[in-house]
Amino acid sequence: MARNAGSEDRGQASGEDAGNPEGAGTEVMTYREALRLALAEELERDERVFLMGEEVGVFEGAYKVSVGLLERFGADRIRDTPISEHGFVGAGVGAAMIGERPVVEIMTINFLLVAIDQVINHAAKIGAMFGGEVRCPLVIRTPNGAGAQLTAQHSQSFDGWFASAPGLKVVAPATPADAKGLLKSAIRDEDPVLVIENLPIYKEKGEVSLDPEALTPIGLAAVPRSGSDLSLIAHSFATVRCLEVAEQLADSHGLDIEVVDLRSLRPLDVETVAKSVAKTGRAVCVEEGWPSYGVTAELASRIQKTCFDYLDAPVERVGMAEVPMPYAKNLELAALPGGERIAEAVLETLEGAR
Repeated sequence: MARNAGSEDRGQASGEDAGNPEGAGTEVMTYREALRLALAEELERDERVFLMGEEVGVFEGAYKVSVGLLERFGADRIRDTPISEHGFVGAGVGAAMIGERPVVEIMTINFLLVAIDQVINHAAKIGAMFGGEVRCPLVIRTPNGAGAQLTAQHSQSFDGWFASAPGLKVVAPATPADAKGLLKSAIRDEDPVLVIENLPIYKEKGEVSLDPEALTPIGLAAVPRSGSDLSLIAHSFATVRCLEVAEQLADSHGLDIEVVDLRSLRPLDVETVAKSVAKTGRAVCVEEGWPSYGVTAELASRIQKTCFDYLDAPVERVGMAEVPMPYAKNLELAALPGGERIAEAVLETLEGAR
């Protein structure tokens, strides 16, 4: 089943990305290769940038994002750490406060809970507590989500938890191009940024700009598929699922579905979301996490407030079943917001409209 959202995009990004200047060229690469290229370019560009985390050096990363970086940049800038997330995230906070540009890799977002005090009580609040005189340009990279029978403690999506914290920017790229562009923007940002990756799409391929200055702006959604019947709004791997469903429903039911890829959760591009929903009149919001108190709950609230006069049906939400993730493959698949559940939500929202 094709999951190459980058090459199948039919619409246009909202706003102005730095894009791919004429003559810069592009290359088809995987999501993990795009992340690696972003890291290499930023390490080359700015000597203050360094990468640290468990197994990022000698082992070349738990998911092989940092392959070759230790050999190229040396142990001072590609630093293996002990198994102590609270410790090395704290070290990253301190390094950022004195002007360095640390990129901290956490093996999985589940382990970031061990360091949540450093993220929420320190990194996210330093700028406000010091009146902007001290900043914390820290980047934390970590994969999110489920799909490989990693069970309840390793298959969680905490996007909404971290996006609820003022002072912390949160981005979640769905394509290789945005994986590169958003990571580069995060490294150059003056505030702490959590870059949420996703396990199932590390291997997926798409066109990526080779221009070292091609950035994806933080806080700007994209519209990879234009449509007029309904808006599917998602981020990360849920965007990939939504693009597949939109194509399938076009073939099976003749539906013209628009897909909005949030790309950034904080700041949230409500303007692009509202413009889409005002055009289609119907919205289905999809996330990999639990819907209660989650990203789709926030989206539903924002859409209701900004698009009330345009809505022809209640905003629908699709997310993971509200249970700890089961181990058995059939139960795992049942718990996840797969294409069948998304399609059902779309058809129910459109019932009686055509």
